[in-house]
Amino acid sequence: MSRVSAIKPAGEWDAAACRDQIVLDADARHRRRAVLTAGGGLKFLLDLPQAMVLHDGDGLVLDDGSIVRVVAQPEPLVEIAADTAHDLARLAWHLGNRHTEVQVVGDRLRIRRDHVLEEMLARLGARLATTEAPFEPERGAYDHHGHHHDE
Repeated sequence: MSRVSAIKPAGEWDAAACRDQIVLDADARHRRRAVLTAGGGLKFLLDLPQAMVLHDGDGLVLDDGSIVRVVAQPEPLVEIAADTAHDLARLAWHLGNRHTEVQVVGDRLRIRRDHVLEEMLARLGARLATTEAPFEPERGAYDHHGHHHDE
């Protein structure tokens, strides 16, 4: 079985070396160790010293030098907007108080669909719009691993 020997950030590897691709949701892109199967059927082992966040377009370098491209799977999300920056900060506080994963997209927030949270946000005056997109939540202050890559 092939093994991941390094991770190259999106845009920093040659697409000609791409052997296959693997589609992963946000949870599956935060891994340390897993046996994965790419879209073309290639099985390989991801075995990192510590859990890392993989991003859309990252390249998983296999021990033979070929690369498997990471593709962020679209997920059902709700986009949150507010009338003012103060109102948005207040909504973000309520989400953080509930330990909800949040993605910041310009002047909006995104969370996974959750009818209870959506009802709370609507009561607080949020403008909500459903969407399906890759989810890249902010990693907390206690996540020391971030987006570091072996070269």
